Amino acid sequence: MDVPDQVSAGLVTCRLREVLDRVGDKWSVLIMAILGDGPLRYSELRRSIDGISQRMLTLTLRSLERDGLVIRTVTPSTPPRVDYELTPVGQTLSTEVASLIRWSEEHREYISMSRRTFDAG
Repeated sequence: MDVPDQVSAGLVTCRLREVLDRVGDKWSVLIMAILGDGPLRYSELRRSIDGISQRMLTLTLRSLERDGLVIRTVTPSTPPRVDYELTPVGQTLSTEVASLIRWSEEHREYISMSRRTFDAG
């Protein structure tokens, strides 16, 4: 591989890593899984995700919106109603995330037991 090919491959890897960083972080995965069941208000999302701060939820939703995976809709009312839903591309990612969630649920005890065994050794 010559230098231009190496530079090109490096750019592709960097761009891929940027996408994987977004779709692979724990809060994005959980938000995508929850929104896979349909649109939710901000407050409903916050109650659905144990341990997430208001700031982290807001930052993650903004990033998902920026990446074109989530749509934010503000309905004028008092107080304003803010709903979030997946875009068509976000829905395709949500399907993949659902598989990862299922795998995690099926293997949660195995992972926990392996950690305990490792830590004890």
